[in-house]
Amino acid sequence: QTGGPSGGCIPESLMDLEIDFDSLKANGSMMGSGGIIVMDDATCMVELARYYVKFLSEESCGKCTPCREGLRCMLEILTRICDGNGELSDLDLLQELCETATLASLCELGKTAANPVMSTLTYFREEYNEHIVNKRCPAGVCTKLITFRIIPEKCKGCSLCAKNCPTSAISGELKKPYRINQDACIKCGNCKTKCPFDAIAVE
Repeated sequence: QTGGPSGGCIPESLMDLEIDFDSLKANGSMMGSGGIIVMDDATCMVELARYYVKFLSEESCGKCTPCREGLRCMLEILTRICDGNGELSDLDLLQELCETATLASLCELGKTAANPVMSTLTYFREEYNEHIVNKRCPAGVCTKLITFRIIPEKCKGCSLCAKNCPTSAISGELKKPYRINQDACIKCGNCKTKCPFDAIAVE
């Protein structure tokens, strides 16, 4: 991801792209502030687009409708997709909103605000499809689309997961595989972070 919040996200296949104004613009990003963020497959590109659109919607001065309302609508759609309530038709609407904001906004914030959405739609559309069609976040980031599960074969029954669970959703006996009560789990990820045996799976 290059150029700050209004920049675009480019895939690994463009790793050798020259870092200059024309090359980045031609591939859906921008030089912007000159910053570069490198991410791996543990980053959800849909959530990333939502994060940047949320920031930009708060930065919008609100003077022109394409930017003000366009960003608000984009944020609503992206949030819906991240929550597992998106539809494939939302992707066409996102594209239309992006094009309108780019063409009709008065200032550069509005004209470039669609870059995070357009670039992720272009290069990472399969992640959008996974969220919408399969109700699954491949990166394991969108909390409403993931489940934490203890792998019995790996669990040593050390109880660290249970001790660090803020909702007491994990129970079991020492030296035996523990269990997660899915109804009580808030998907904070503490269990996975604290497990020394890599016995927590995110699905």
